Amino acid sequence: MNVEVSLRGFSSLFAEPILSPVRVRFAYGIAVATDIVQVALGPFGFAFIDESLDVVAAMLLWRLLGFHPLLLPTFVLEFVPVADLLPTWTGCVALVIALRRRTRVQQAPPADGDVIDV
Repeated sequence: MNVEVSLRGFSSLFAEPILSPVRVRFAYGIAVATDIVQVALGPFGFAFIDESLDVVAAMLLWRLLGFHPLLLPTFVLEFVPVADLLPTWTGCVALVIALRRRTRVQQAPPADGDVIDV
């Protein structure tokens, strides 16, 4: 029984939440704010502040958008010294939201009535 509960908790970490407009706005807000702070700090930002921003942004975006493989290379890319000046979090959020919306549209159930599959 304990194994079943722990597996259910582990699988909930990778569940894909429904993208509501509020979640999308918060995700964009977090991504843009993180990118702006990192650009403002520039090369003078202390390493622990810059990296801690990336950790917090990754965790919050994972919580808002659910796990997506694009979050991992974005997180790793933020540790490259000059690449953290690029708006990588904003670009990642835009791609994840676009991909999730596209798969949701493709997986939409058929309308009520007769379905003719050709």
